[in-house]
Amino acid sequence: MAVDLSPIDENLLATIAGLHGMPSGAFNIRRNGELVRRSNSAFIEIETKDDVPGIDIRVKDNTRGETVYIPVVMSQVDMKDIVYNTFYIGENCDVNIVAGCGIHNESHQSSQHDGIHEFFVGKGSRIKYSEVHYGEGSSDATRIMNPVTKVHLGENAFCEMDMSQLAGVTSTKRETDADLAAGAKLIITEKMQTADDQWAESNMNFELNGEDSSVQVVSRSVAKDNSRQVFSPLVVGRAACRGHVQCDSILIGNGQVKSVPAIEAASPDAILMHEAAIGKIAGEQIIKLQTLGLTEEEAEQEILDDFLS
Repeated sequence: MAVDLSPIDENLLATIAGLHGMPSGAFNIRRNGELVRRSNSAFIEIETKDDVPGIDIRVKDNTRGETVYIPVVMSQVDMKDIVYNTFYIGENCDVNIVAGCGIHNESHQSSQHDGIHEFFVGKGSRIKYSEVHYGEGSSDATRIMNPVTKVHLGENAFCEMDMSQLAGVTSTKRETDADLAAGAKLIITEKMQTADDQWAESNMNFELNGEDSSVQVVSRSVAKDNSRQVFSPLVVGRAACRGHVQCDSILIGNGQVKSVPAIEAASPDAILMHEAAIGKIAGEQIIKLQTLGLTEEEAEQEILDDFLS
């Protein structure tokens, strides 16, 4: 049954999924733990799970050029929402998946969403997955998001993931795991912003099991005020494979970041690299932009926007 969305819901959907009204094709819109509206397409079917809250998304073999939306919005306080979403991507597909969670909380109580997403990507398929997390409302409110992402890539499958936390999330613990078969490729870009006394932790584990599999991880974050962040990505190479991890962070105020990238070669033919950089914005960058007419605050924001783009 169709449910009308409030202006707050509509603003959250626009922010996290770029939606203005209901999309075409396959989609599942969830609000405050309940289904708002759902639609299937000729090639993508969405079903409610029988045993736990969540959905199964099934993409037929050879599906190409389709996008499926599964965003979640919350405005109810004192609520913990958990959802389990499983994606079954057939062979030789090329599809986009748009997820994300937006929480609006004006109270002194907490709102929490834990999204557990698991992907089974068939042989020769390509998927692009976008996930945006965003919180808004009172500075005294607690907004918690703890996403879990598990990816299983079949032979010669390709997966690109862009996972962002924009602002307003009080605390988050992110768990990302993947295993790759022969010829599979995974590209992950994680962008994180924290401020005030917010806390963020991101743990990643990637198992390169097949010959010629590869993973590229780019983590970029900004820690402002008294916020704290911890990044712990691990790449394990178990075959002739390639892996690269890059963690870059900018500190503003008393922000703190701990970055612990790790690589493990379980095969003599694995080629693995990692690097990390943490620091403040260089003063000369600010000065250069000020000479172009920007204020110090505008110059700083310009640099941060470019860094996180």
